Amino acid sequence: MKITIPHMGNVYIAVKILFDGLGIDYVIPPLNNKEALSLGSKYSPEEICLPFKLMIGNYIAGIKSGADTILLVGSCGPCRFGEYSELQLKILEYLEYNVDFIVIDAVKSIGMRELFNRIQIVGSESKKRFPGKINSVIRAYNAMCILDEIESQAHFKAGYEKNKGECKRLLNSCKSEVLSCNQPDKALKILKEYQKRIKNIAVDYSKNPIKVAIIGEIYTVIEPFTNLFIEDVLMDMSVSTKRNLTPSWWLKDMLLKIIKLNSMKLLKASNEFLPLYIGGHARECVGEAVLASREGFDGAIQIFPMGCMPEIVSKAILPTISREKKLPMLSLIVDEMTGEAGYMTRIEAFIDLLERRREHVFAGN
Repeated sequence: MKITIPHMGNVYIAVKILFDGLGIDYVIPPLNNKEALSLGSKYSPEEICLPFKLMIGNYIAGIKSGADTILLVGSCGPCRFGEYSELQLKILEYLEYNVDFIVIDAVKSIGMRELFNRIQIVGSESKKRFPGKINSVIRAYNAMCILDEIESQAHFKAGYEKNKGECKRLLNSCKSEVLSCNQPDKALKILKEYQKRIKNIAVDYSKNPIKVAIIGEIYTVIEPFTNLFIEDVLMDMSVSTKRNLTPSWWLKDMLLKIIKLNSMKLLKASNEFLPLYIGGHARECVGEAVLASREGFDGAIQIFPMGCMPEIVSKAILPTISREKKLPMLSLIVDEMTGEAGYMTRIEAFIDLLERRREHVFAGN
C-alpha cells in the first residue's frame, strides 16, 4: 500500500510527520497549482465545486508517483463533500486508475467500530508496536497544533511587526524546513523552535493596523491556492488577520461533536442569526462574523467556492450582521475561472474602505 492525500492547508505536513513516524509508504502530491486545477477541471463535472476539482488533480499527481490508496476525511453534515469519494472513485476508474479509498468519516455517520476498522487499515501497514503508533499520532497532532499556532500568530502580528515582512519570511521558512525533514522528532523540534521565534518577534503594539477576520468555507479559507494567497497579500499590506478555522480546529471539532461540546463559543455566537445546523460550516461562519464585531475587528472577508449551499445561506445572512453589528463584509466566491486581477482589486478596495471608514469615525469623534 502506498498512500496519497489531497491537499488542505497545512495538513500535508502533519500527515508527513505521522507517516514518517509510522514507517508507512506514502506520496505527498505537489502543492496545489494551476496544473492540478487544470487536470481536475478537465475530468470533473463542470458544476462541481472547486475543492473537488483540485482534489482530483492531487489524486492524479499522487497516482502517477506510485500511490494506490487515497486517504480522505469525511463530511460534516449535509454538504456535497460527503459524496466526494464515491464520485471521485468513479472518475478515477473511468481514467483506468486502480486505487482504493479510505474515508475517515464522522462517528455519527459510520459508527465507532467502522471508524476504528478504517483507521486500522492504515495502521496495519506500520511495523511499529501499539505504543509506538500512539506516540506517532500524538506527535503528528502536536505538530499540527503548533504549526497552526505559528501561522495564526504570524498572520496577526504582521500588522504590528517592526521589520516589515519578517512574519511572512519566518512562516515560509518554517514550512520549508519542516517539509524537508524526514525525522519526526526533529521535525517537531524544529516547529517548537519556530514557535518560540514567532512569539519573540519584534513588534510595536502602539501601531493600530487594520484588523480583518477571514471566514467562510473551510477548504477555501485554509488552502492558499484557492483563495489566491489572500493571507499573504494582507500580510504584505500590513493588515492583521484572524482565522478560527484551521486543521487542528477541525480535528478537535470533529472529536468533540461526539459529546456535543464542539465549537461552543462559535455556535453560541451564531444563535442570534442562524440557530439551526444547515451543513458545512455555515453556523461557524456566522458565529465568526459576530465574534469579529465583538472583538473590535474592522471588517470580515468571507471566502467560499461557487455553488457551496451552506455558504450561500451564510452570505445571505451576513449583510444583516454587517448592518446590526456595524462590521463591513466582503464576500469572495472562487472557482477555476476566478481572475486574479479583479480579485486583488476587490481586496485592495475593501481595505481602502476600512481605512477611510476608520478615518471618518476618528474625525467624527
